[in-house]
Order: sequence, then structure tokens, then C-alpha cells
Amino acid sequence: MLGIVTPFCSCSAVPLFIGFVESGIPLGVTFSFLIAAPTINEVALVLLFGLFGWKVAGLYVISGLTIAVIAGMVIGRLRMEGFVEDFVWQMQLAEGGREEQLTWPERFHRAWSSVREIVGKVWLYVVVGIAIGAAIHGYVPERALAGIMGKQAWWSVPAAVLLGIPLYSNAAGVIPVVSALIEKGASLGTVLAFMMSVVGLSLPEMVILRRVLKPQLIGVFIGVIAVAIVLTGYLFNWVL
Repeated sequence: MLGIVTPFCSCSAVPLFIGFVESGIPLGVTFSFLIAAPTINEVALVLLFGLFGWKVAGLYVISGLTIAVIAGMVIGRLRMEGFVEDFVWQMQLAEGGREEQLTWPERFHRAWSSVREIVGKVWLYVVVGIAIGAAIHGYVPERALAGIMGKQAWWSVPAAVLLGIPLYSNAAGVIPVVSALIEKGASLGTVLAFMMSVVGLSLPEMVILRRVLKPQLIGVFIGVIAVAIVLTGYLFNWVL
């Protein structure tokens, strides 16, 4: 629920993840927030409501929250803390174990030291992730996508999810694409699954997260969310 009302996008993933882990928040809860924050936001809900009505907007919120909660629970139960990069835990240990009364200048000094340490470790991954997003931003072959998503076949939903991962946008930015695809005959559930994969499983985010997560955990993260999104797409097509 907190992820819905916070304005964080995929590029915020690394500092948010490190901050959550340093604060002692469980890994599963951290992933729930990281999924909900970019996937659902107020602007996207207003646009969805205006284009498709309250039923579609409501279903999108419920399905997005369900995916975030279930994915967090699954990852939490798997106990994959060992697949977080070691430096993240070392930062937590360095900050823990003592309660201090800091003055404001000391707080600012410590905050600046943390910023320099985090940026020094992750800047290259962030630059690469943003470069990938910039290279493909706006390049969405709507006609070709509509041809795939408009097919009433069992594979159309998983194909839409796979097509959405390499693309890059936030939830509000991808809604005009969703509207254009539906106008060209694409199925609503399939298109919304595509939208979720674009904002929740974007390739730039995975590149950025690689600095703090080992490949095994990233693979589980992608797999759990992808399965949940595919099931949601089938549900939308069945209900609507």
C-alpha cells in the first residue's frame, strides 16, 4: 500500500533496496515495495480510469497489489538473503549495533558519506541501465505489438510479457501505448499484462539491481513476477 502513494520509479531501485536492507526490513517486504512502487501510481490510475472506467482501474490496482504481496511472500519464504551482494550486508553491520544521538551537522555528514559510498559502488550500473532505457525509450512498434496481442491464442499473454521486458517506461508513460494497442484490436488483459511487464520487469531496472543482487535472486525475482503477471493477464481476458 505504501508503494502506491510513493513516486519512486525503477531507477530508484538500488538506493531504496540498500536503505531498506540497512534498516533491517525483511527481504520479502523490500521486494513487495519495489514491485508496487513503480507498477501502481496515482497518475496511471487517473489515466486508466479516464480511458477504461473504474472497473479496469480497480482491477489493475488489486492485481498489482496481489502480485506485489505474493511475490514478496514467495521470495521471503525462499530465504535468499545469501544472494544479496556482500557489501550491502556489510553496510548494514557498519550502521547497526549502537544507538547514537546525532546532531544535525553529524547527520548531514553521515548522509553525505553514505551517498558517496553507494554512488561509488553502483554508478556504472545505473549509467548502463539509464543508457539502455534512453536508447529504447519511445521505440514501441505498436502495429507489430497489436498483431501479437490481438491474437486470441493461449500464448499471446506470455508473449506480451516477454515483449514488455526490454522496453522502458513508467506506468503513466506506457498508458498512451496501451490505449493505442487496444484501439488496434489488442485484448485488454494481454495489453495490461504487457504494461505490468514494462514497468515491473524493465531491463534497465534489472541491470541496476544487478549491482546489489546476485543473478540467482534476480532470476527468481523475474520468474515469480512474470508468472504472476501472466496469470493476471489471463484473468483480465476471462473477466472482461
